[in-house]
Amino acid sequence: MLRTHTCGELTKSNIEETVTLGGWVETIRDFGQGKFIDIRDRYGRTQIVISPSSNEQVLAVVEDLKREYVVQVSGKVRRRPTGQENPKISTGEIEIETTELTILNQSKTPPFLPGQEELPNEDLRLKHRYLDLRRPQMQQTMYLRSKITKSIRDYFDQHGFLDIETPILGRSTPEGARDYLVPSRVHNGEFYALPQSPQIYKQLMMIAGYDRYVQVARCFRDEDLRADRQPEFTQLDMEMSFVETDDVIGIIDGLVKKLAKEFADLDVELPLPRMTYDEAMTRFGHDAPDLRFGMEIVDCTDVAAKTEFRVFRGVADSGNFVRGINAAGAADKFSRKRIDELTTYVQEDFGAKGLAWFKVDGGKLASPIAKNFDEAHLEEIKTKMDAKDGDLLLFIADSWEVSCKALNGLRKRLGAELEMYDPKVMKFSWVVEFPMFEHDDEEKRWVAMHHPFTAPRDEDLATLASDPGKARAKAYDLIINGYEAGGGTIRIHDSEVQQQVFGLLGMDETSARERFGFLLDALSYGAPPHGGIALGIDRIVMLFAGLDNIRDCITFPKTQRASDLMTEAPSVVEDKHMEELGIALREKDDDDKSV
Repeated sequence: MLRTHTCGELTKSNIEETVTLGGWVETIRDFGQGKFIDIRDRYGRTQIVISPSSNEQVLAVVEDLKREYVVQVSGKVRRRPTGQENPKISTGEIEIETTELTILNQSKTPPFLPGQEELPNEDLRLKHRYLDLRRPQMQQTMYLRSKITKSIRDYFDQHGFLDIETPILGRSTPEGARDYLVPSRVHNGEFYALPQSPQIYKQLMMIAGYDRYVQVARCFRDEDLRADRQPEFTQLDMEMSFVETDDVIGIIDGLVKKLAKEFADLDVELPLPRMTYDEAMTRFGHDAPDLRFGMEIVDCTDVAAKTEFRVFRGVADSGNFVRGINAAGAADKFSRKRIDELTTYVQEDFGAKGLAWFKVDGGKLASPIAKNFDEAHLEEIKTKMDAKDGDLLLFIADSWEVSCKALNGLRKRLGAELEMYDPKVMKFSWVVEFPMFEHDDEEKRWVAMHHPFTAPRDEDLATLASDPGKARAKAYDLIINGYEAGGGTIRIHDSEVQQQVFGLLGMDETSARERFGFLLDALSYGAPPHGGIALGIDRIVMLFAGLDNIRDCITFPKTQRASDLMTEAPSVVEDKHMEELGIALREKDDDDKSV
């Protein structure tokens, strides 16, 4: 070994020992009578001392030393002088009196230093990700990720699950997002698809009799990106046989309790709270509500229908909704200009027609629109909104969908701006009983809310034929601090029901057989009732690390344009390779960005 200890290991118990360290030069401080150099690795940092009395070899090498050089240091551990200790680091009571110093490798001047306080822009960090990963915060996050993944694996092993791998190269199947396709050289003109999830394979494992399956799985989806989404990601994939919804949720409840205690020192009470999809949309406008603060949505459509204010009355009479939130104590914090900014926000981001508002002052509702309301109606609104002096009431008068999106957006924005919650707090909950389908107005057909293999609730089986939009699924999402941390369902295990669902999704028997024939065949050979869930490991690490960007907990992430700035992927492939794959690219027009 080129070292006897790491840079975060030595303490006063090692005083008088002769040790050897290896690491990167973090800082060089020259005080005239000697140099103090911090050596860093992923375990921490240690101060070494070079004095004028050091041997010639050390004095010669130290003159060439620069930050981020890789060095090997030998010397005797000694106590730091009184008053010069550093309580912020584990090695802060000691230093090394250097007797040998070797440069193992030099470094060019880096575009940024891992130890600098101000972060460079993200593109520069991603371009030089190997430098970014040297930063202590990044290393702590990757350590946390490793420990969380191990804890998850240990938990499922203790509960009798088998850790089983499934294929990466599979068949392209319509499960939601676009597939990443891999051309086959052996079968020219045909393609594999990278898995969006191991969904079908884990169902096949249940049919094969492996009643408790788990996998830390790599998944790939060609979809639009955002701060908490990546084209390739890692999920905890789990499936169980002979179970109902409560069984799957119960297993995950136990996992959440374990993770919360180990990594956030939180004692979580079980069972975790649950609400239905309809309740979540009514109270919060979103199916992944942040429960760290209140500011719930209140429906005032019934009052609006009685007023003479044409905007409210017209919306209510047309069958749409007037709903609002109460930003408690925020009236003085929002000038007319800031309210106008909120109005622009809901219009441009969510398509709302406008934003109505009242401030509560002296027990009365004050607003430019207040003159259009009877006192009795204003008092009724005030009562419904539980409004008190100093509160700011914000209303959206629009369709159900727009009011949900706009009020959810306002709620999240104001919750953060007004610091209505402790960012270190974590709130866990479930949303259950999602709709089986949502209607795609553009394509004029039903699409699966979760995926095509989701089972309907037993009491809604008949509804599939008569009114698919009202059918509810045996589906459940785990929610952490307003993020969907995982989603699962009980699966269809009856081939006839599966074919019926395929039909509602626009697949006749022939096309369903072509795409999913192997699954339909498997279901006909004695499939047990089964269900499972997939948890987003990247997102869970992000939340436990207190981050707001999923790229900060992935070693080599892609940008929002799905590119790797470091390796410059995707890239052009040699013509010879394209010929072997039987692929030809067409020329693109000036207005055409496709190939």
